Amino acid sequence: MSEQKDDNAVRSNFLEEKAFQSRTVLVFGTINDKQAADVSKRLIALAAESADPVTVLVSSPGGHVESGDVIHDMIRFTELPVNMVGSGWVGSAAVTVFLSAPKEKRVCLPNTRFLIHQPSGGCGGQASDIAIQAREIVKVRERIAKLIAAQTGQSLDKVTNDIDRDYWMTAEEALEYGLISRIIERQSDLR
Repeated sequence: MSEQKDDNAVRSNFLEEKAFQSRTVLVFGTINDKQAADVSKRLIALAAESADPVTVLVSSPGGHVESGDVIHDMIRFTELPVNMVGSGWVGSAAVTVFLSAPKEKRVCLPNTRFLIHQPSGGCGGQASDIAIQAREIVKVRERIAKLIAAQTGQSLDKVTNDIDRDYWMTAEEALEYGLISRIIERQSDLR
């Protein structure tokens, strides 16, 4: 059993090194503070290495809003040229991450699906605390709607209406909506 763990660790380290050398960052699975910290460290390390472009691959249902905000802000903070590639599905907080790249650098693979919606929250506690949490959720919803509108060219009214409920898009629909600039099939299509 120990030998298998050692083999897995060696394989994992090898894959991590190859991803770093290829200047690729993965945002897969639920977005949380651990993933935000990991992606931030990778971006900082890649920026220290060179100013060459980085490819960020996103396949995530979303997750914690503020953790998505961290990744979004760190991508912009490092000032690295980023190719943002959607795959699988890009939903909720992952859309915030996705929109950190300029539109001409946002692409997806053919079978990618996108989901935009308003944030949800689990309120509990005293009535005054619930009221505070509700106000904060409304502020986040407004901020997300403004970000999507600014990055897609859609009107704020349209986006606000669209995110009222789950709004799913195929790759083609995301292209029409303005989330992406094009649909690609191969890594060579990024050039």
